[in-house]
Amino acid sequence: MIPESHPLQQLFIELVGRHYAEEIGIRDPQIVNYVAHLLADFCEVEQLFKIRSISGKALSDVGEMLMESSPVFGPAPSFDRERQVRKHIGDYTLFFTGMFPESINHFRLRRNRLEGFIDWMKAGKESYYIVSKFEHFEYAKVAPLFANLSAHFEQCVFGLNRVKNELAEMQHPIVRRAGEMLM
Repeated sequence: MIPESHPLQQLFIELVGRHYAEEIGIRDPQIVNYVAHLLADFCEVEQLFKIRSISGKALSDVGEMLMESSPVFGPAPSFDRERQVRKHIGDYTLFFTGMFPESINHFRLRRNRLEGFIDWMKAGKESYYIVSKFEHFEYAKVAPLFANLSAHFEQCVFGLNRVKNELAEMQHPIVRRAGEMLM
């Protein structure tokens, strides 16, 4: 994991905080920090694909993840596993719909994937909602955060898309050169 003091963490906190506050009206520091840390965590591919099937295969199909999360009809051995997988589904769908929405159709066009039938926005919003219902014991403090992420899922996706656009502009050589000239 990328340390809190790493400049990348600071960049994501600044970008998410600004876009969320100015463009979608979310000024909740818990949401801003959570989303910024999610961006930093997902810079490491192991974090992006950390959910594995019983056989050990990394899951990238949201439909397979949904099946994996079920302690009743699927292989999840406990409700803690359900929470873990559902949290990841929320994170994964928020990340891809906000940062790489164009990739979702690519995923759906690949054969033998369940997610061709899945609404990513609904799956993410619902997953965060389910995580918010784990509101006892060690999960009591973070349950309200996940309820807020569920309630504002669409706005968080839009805000991440604005962050993505700014990051793309920052990489453009003309924008970089102009920034250097101004300093």
